[in-house]
Amino acid sequence: MLLLAIDDVLLPFRKGVGLYLTKPTVRSEPVLLPSPFGSGAPDDLAAHFYGTVLQDEGRFRMWYYACHWGLNPDWTPHQMQQLARMTGEAQGINPLYPGPICYAESDDGLTWTKPALGQVLFKGSRTNNAIDLPHPLIGGATVIKDVDDPDPARRYKMVYEFFPDVTDPIIPEYGTRPTIALAESPDGLRWTMTSIPFKDQFVEQASFFKHDGRYLVHYQVADTFAGWFAEGGTPCGRTGVARMTYDWAHWPDLAAKAFALPEPEDPSLRGLSGPYDQVHLGVGAASFGNVCVGVFGLWHNADFLRNFAQISGDFGLLISNDGIHFREPVKGHRFLRREDSPATPVPGYEINTVLCQANGILNVGDETRIYHGRWRNAGGNEDVADLRYYSAEVALATLPRDRWGALGLNPDAGEGTICSAPLTLPGDAQLTLNANGTAGMRVALLDERFVPLPGYTDGHPGPDGLDAPVAWSASLAALAGQTVRVQLHLTRGEWAEPRVYAVSCG
Repeated sequence: MLLLAIDDVLLPFRKGVGLYLTKPTVRSEPVLLPSPFGSGAPDDLAAHFYGTVLQDEGRFRMWYYACHWGLNPDWTPHQMQQLARMTGEAQGINPLYPGPICYAESDDGLTWTKPALGQVLFKGSRTNNAIDLPHPLIGGATVIKDVDDPDPARRYKMVYEFFPDVTDPIIPEYGTRPTIALAESPDGLRWTMTSIPFKDQFVEQASFFKHDGRYLVHYQVADTFAGWFAEGGTPCGRTGVARMTYDWAHWPDLAAKAFALPEPEDPSLRGLSGPYDQVHLGVGAASFGNVCVGVFGLWHNADFLRNFAQISGDFGLLISNDGIHFREPVKGHRFLRREDSPATPVPGYEINTVLCQANGILNVGDETRIYHGRWRNAGGNEDVADLRYYSAEVALATLPRDRWGALGLNPDAGEGTICSAPLTLPGDAQLTLNANGTAGMRVALLDERFVPLPGYTDGHPGPDGLDAPVAWSASLAALAGQTVRVQLHLTRGEWAEPRVYAVSCG
């Protein structure tokens, strides 16, 4: 079990201490760029991280959605008609095309290659990294490796967003709203689409993950697209919602509100085009056993029909204990600002960055990595010239493992106390601290009623670090199966400032 300092459910009781959030370190160079403009590659305009990074059997694997400039003449005639209708090229408006899904690999997660998969004929060549899926117009792909599935053919699972068309011959009668399809693969490269779970329902997902035996998809809705309304039946802005199932093949047609920002008090100011902060894409989260950590797109909105280029986006930080309902550890905190992770600039132009989240949070050794997208929001719906500067790239921010934030002494406090919610100790329990200043810490175990347990009142943690073991005079194994509370006492002294980032019990 992982008890994070940012989790006020599992670490709810505090005296003399406060929360100190960590600022991530951003790699200034992107880890993945689009292919050169005009090269004819599927991603010669943008490499959008509406996607996934997995560490899988000694290598890193990435799925992302590409944007290219100009029609692919090798699409079928039906696909060409659909693309022209959906993007407006038939009216001379927009030669920017999203999709297909592309794939990349890396030994270290920093330097990536785009292997030639040979699956998709694109502008006269199959020498590209595009993945063959039955829809040409795709806006995102989130992937998990489901190690618990006994069927090797379903080991990799994908949720991808596509833009349908009423005349699509693949699966008729599923409506015209952008929604998601499910796909399966034995190796992450060869995919079979299996179903479209929410026909004619707008679903633009941020993340897809498994938590506590359940599959979860997080995405955004708003009244215009999805029939989701604010209190009193008034319009709402972009809101994060979740879908959940225990059975990958069958999804209940139900959604839960996962996270939302406040709507304006005046109902007339609410809605998708309202000039106020909204939740872009929903929650991009990852499960760490008993707790989920995520980020959301803090979308600084403008009237997207007339002033789309004015929109920018930061990240806020979120946490959840059930994988569905998320909350901010500190309301209004900007975890990662667009100024700290800007998209590659275009000389002579000031172009807003929109940070984009997906399946990009993972622990790699002693590091927590947050892969994310940097979308260069150039141009509007009526300015084709500026659209040539539209682009997106994949970026990376890092933290020491699980150090999202720390509980530390208040400035005017010489000592303080932290106490956990009740937790049941496993048979092979070991208690470790992810902490600095451990010389100023003592750890006690209490029963559910806050009564100290004899032999466990003066635990001494090891040296500062990510996994400082705690030792008592009595053996922790004697408490196997019992429900206890973990209490930490912090003291200021001639040592590093005591800071607790996480408590691990397992």
